[in-house]
Amino acid sequence: MRHANISIFVPHVGCRHRCSFCDQNAITGVHSLPSAYDVEEAVARAGTIGPDTEIAFFGGSFTAIDRDYMLTLLSAAYGYVKNGTVRGIRVSTRPDAIDEEVLSILKAHGVTAVELGAQSMDDAVLAANRRGHTAADVENASFLIAQEGFELGLQMMTGLYMSDDERDIYTAESLCRLSPATVRIYPTIVFKNTYLGALFSDGKYRPQTLQNAVSLCVRLIDIFEKRGIRVIRTGLHTIDKENYLGGPWHPAFRELCDNARCYDRAIEEIMRSGGRHGKYTIYTAVGHMSKMTGQRRANILKLKDKGYDCRVEESDRLSGGDIEVLFLGRA
Repeated sequence: MRHANISIFVPHVGCRHRCSFCDQNAITGVHSLPSAYDVEEAVARAGTIGPDTEIAFFGGSFTAIDRDYMLTLLSAAYGYVKNGTVRGIRVSTRPDAIDEEVLSILKAHGVTAVELGAQSMDDAVLAANRRGHTAADVENASFLIAQEGFELGLQMMTGLYMSDDERDIYTAESLCRLSPATVRIYPTIVFKNTYLGALFSDGKYRPQTLQNAVSLCVRLIDIFEKRGIRVIRTGLHTIDKENYLGGPWHPAFRELCDNARCYDRAIEEIMRSGGRHGKYTIYTAVGHMSKMTGQRRANILKLKDKGYDCRVEESDRLSGGDIEVLFLGRA
């Protein structure tokens, strides 16, 4: 049974700083604060709930909100942990809103996972984007979370103001050293009414292109997965398009990354087999054919442009992202 979240968004409230990129209303589409009733409604709407489901409080800095309000939401969710409806509770927060006291409260109310918005591990980038914390805060909070037995999740952003590919790769490698169970990668999107939006309008900030963001995220996913760290989200799922100014948003961003990874593997295997131009069969794991062919057969068309006329077939011999190629002869 796959892991699933019953997500409840808590926008802005509790945030001690207004980061350069942040407009939680535009990111989540949520404009009001949830109540205990909203928690109950979210569980009811979820319908059939599997054994690995968690109630997840996302959006703002959950552990920095008013304590009574936080306890109200936690208590509403904890009832579903106690009666076995869900496995636990997941919360997201800031690195500087974690200490031993707050972790003891979370543990007492059934929280099983804590995700930290690290965003970058470069102090200059953090300062330029008005994060209000340092890389050391990420390290310290991660240690406390792991020490108390919670599942640690870390979130990073690519293409932030004053960052670049090299700094983003440094961030990924630094996060790996903290041994998180999960990671989320969010390419920076520019919204109206943000500091980043003003920089963008003044020509002082240029966001990543979609192609550049995909290329970098492919490298980052490989870095994490080679260390056994699950990348559970890549790119924002949805945005308020009326407030969108620029940046590499795509409704199927992770799919674009998976397609690009498959294309790279296909080229590697073709080169390993001799790199001869002609006809090939590419074998992929069951359920991975669409990733290999790409959106609108983009991967197949790109391969053909390079002289490799490929068809894709599934094979139960393979698993995950493994592929095999078979040279069939000259076209």
